Amino acid sequence: MNPLQASLPAEPLQTLATWLDDAWECRHTPNANSMVLTTVAIQKGEILPSSRVLLCKHLDTENGYLVFYTNYHSRKGDELEHNRNAAVVFHWDNLGRQARVEGIVIASPTEESDNYFASRPRSSQISAWASAQSEPVASREALHRQLEQAERRFADTETIPRPPHWGGYRLWATAVELWVQGDNRLHDRARWIRTVAIDDNGQPHPHTWSATRLQP
Repeated sequence: MNPLQASLPAEPLQTLATWLDDAWECRHTPNANSMVLTTVAIQKGEILPSSRVLLCKHLDTENGYLVFYTNYHSRKGDELEHNRNAAVVFHWDNLGRQARVEGIVIASPTEESDNYFASRPRSSQISAWASAQSEPVASREALHRQLEQAERRFADTETIPRPPHWGGYRLWATAVELWVQGDNRLHDRARWIRTVAIDDNGQPHPHTWSATRLQP
């Protein structure tokens, strides 16, 4: 299980990157970069969390953020528009490891979203245009008709542009918790926290990490 070091590292994301590499190398871990994203809506004074599984597409260990992509008009996009605090969790059961990341979500730079969209298969690009994610649809057949319309729209287009409603988000970590399974449920667990200040231009400025070992 490789417990955490006796002296915790100054920052946690390099360890998380190593764990992701280990999970990719393990043939029993499909979609090693899958994670559960939780966002929060506030309706009539009630706090309503919602979670879903998606893929971490990049982990920047130097600055301390991870990247995922979605429809900006989806439920998660709408919730992040009103409350940019979110959390993700990775769990690799066969490796006995779990990582939790909490932080502030900011839309990725346009160039980053454009470059990633251009790297996707053409069929996935067309689907991004065809689906109004999270919106009701009358039937499966109606969804297929929307796809056929998008296919006709771009039939003579060599390079499909990125939809304005689709792109990336960066989750700037303010807290990271790493967990390693231990014998007799005496798990190894540590938490790192830091402040990420957001300036008037919406740019993040991360501060220094502090680490604490936790009881399981």
